[in-house]
Amino acid sequence: MPTWNSRGLRGSALEEYIIRTNEKYAEHGLALIQKVPTPITPIRIDKESRHITLAYFEQKSTVDFIGAVQGIPVCFDAKECHTDTFPLQNVHSHQITFMENFEKQKGISFLLLYFTKREEFYYLPLRQLMEFWNRAQGGGRKSFRHEELSAEFFFRSARGLLVPYLEMLQKDLDFREQSAKG
Repeated sequence: MPTWNSRGLRGSALEEYIIRTNEKYAEHGLALIQKVPTPITPIRIDKESRHITLAYFEQKSTVDFIGAVQGIPVCFDAKECHTDTFPLQNVHSHQITFMENFEKQKGISFLLLYFTKREEFYYLPLRQLMEFWNRAQGGGRKSFRHEELSAEFFFRSARGLLVPYLEMLQKDLDFREQSAKG
């Protein structure tokens, strides 16, 4: 059974930034996106601070966030990358399966990556993630590099939003529409 400890806090700042952004989106009626809680069972609780110091995950989590944007179902996971190379081991096969099944139900799935050294975000559509994933499954690189990513899906904080990903979602939707037309 995997246990929870301080490693579980990795990415918590990014998730907090996304939560704050989602609150702004909700205030303006643009989206309703919620953080998916990871179910844990506490084993040890510090009685003074009332903090959980040891726990185990009850089940595999799916993605970090799920909801709707202007009637479109969306789900996504948030990942931090401290170098210019993102290891695919940071994405789990059950997450890939969930996102693929979500898209089969007419939803949109993606990853939000934060390249910490560059202070830039990247919207990684599931179709592009699958290219890297399938390459790794076929014996190729088990990671992808910053320079392999499409320049049009990089973005930074702007207009009072910490992680303004809706513009990237719109680019993804436009791409899907163009692809469907042929």
